[in-house]
Amino acid sequence: MSVRHADSLGGRAAIVGIGATEFSKDSGRSELKLAVEALHAALDDAGLAPADVDGLVTFTMDTTPEITLAQAAGIGELSFFSRVHYGGGAACATVQQAALAVATGIAEVVVCYRAFNERSGRRFGSGVQQREPSAEGTALGWNLPFGLLTPASWVAMAARRYLHTYGLTPDAFGQVAVSGRRYAATNPAAYFYGRPITLADHAASRWIVEPLRLLDCCQETDGGQAIVVTSPERARDLPQPPALITAAAQGAGRAQEQMTSFYRDDLTGLPEMGVVARQLWRTAALTPSDIDTAVLYDHFTPFVLLQLEEFGFCGKGEAADFVAEGALPLNTHGGQIGEAYLHGMNGIAEAVRQIRGTSVNQSPDAAHVLVTAGTGVPTSGLILGRDG
Repeated sequence: MSVRHADSLGGRAAIVGIGATEFSKDSGRSELKLAVEALHAALDDAGLAPADVDGLVTFTMDTTPEITLAQAAGIGELSFFSRVHYGGGAACATVQQAALAVATGIAEVVVCYRAFNERSGRRFGSGVQQREPSAEGTALGWNLPFGLLTPASWVAMAARRYLHTYGLTPDAFGQVAVSGRRYAATNPAAYFYGRPITLADHAASRWIVEPLRLLDCCQETDGGQAIVVTSPERARDLPQPPALITAAAQGAGRAQEQMTSFYRDDLTGLPEMGVVARQLWRTAALTPSDIDTAVLYDHFTPFVLLQLEEFGFCGKGEAADFVAEGALPLNTHGGQIGEAYLHGMNGIAEAVRQIRGTSVNQSPDAAHVLVTAGTGVPTSGLILGRDG
């Protein structure tokens, strides 16, 4: 089984193009238009044309169907189209799906995309307002009547247990917020460009759901992001240095629910990310000490700490001190807290820039970059590296 053995996907596909719209609070245009703009920008970056694309991958939550984007963007026939479920947990899995298609010859050039008006349109932070009956929604039925209506409230349950178990205070989460905003302050594409914060600012921000403060929560953003995937062989003839997909993995843990896995034996970890971590390390034949930069999904600061611990960068309960030490460059674009909330897709783009050596906050000689997708849900991850 793949959850126990290294897989053979690593090194058989590469990211050759990245493109995005501006990140805003009111895009003033449709989500389809955002998707088209991001796709064209990514293809321009890759030195490819719409006619070269024969595969598209997005999220189940995206409102732009693959065939609609193909028509609007001037793409012809498609031999592969796919969608990945579980919200932000899908981000890295879209690249995994594209890599699978390329590695098996099902498609030659696949574009992964995500586009939404998540600030001016539907705001995920407003929580569950109505929902069609479904087996998937049953777990929410055990939580909504007691006031657990929003993503912040669901994360707060695990965050409170984490602090209690390790004798910490909510200030522990401030290290992640300060780090993300420090990088965002030097990134012209970031919404919080030029606006770093201090630990005192974090501690003074208002409560959202204790122990989460306002500065523990990611933004709500309008925008689009696209990623172009093809074979390493074709990549070598294109203008940009390829970011090799060294490993890609998905993971769901035992007793997995969507953000409400409160009936597990231990609430101080992220078992689904543990599944991803083990598979990435096995396939890439790497360890935490080999990672030069990490782009970890930061919809809420506590789950960044838990991810660091699941991947083995530090021991349980030690992640806040690890972040404070600054030994591992973390979310060098500013993350979803500082740059933009694009369901993790902008984090993949930052990992590509790190491999290319073009990030505004470039890590010296970055050869291996870890990227993760949404946490608290079935999730995914990538390790990107240099070709050769």
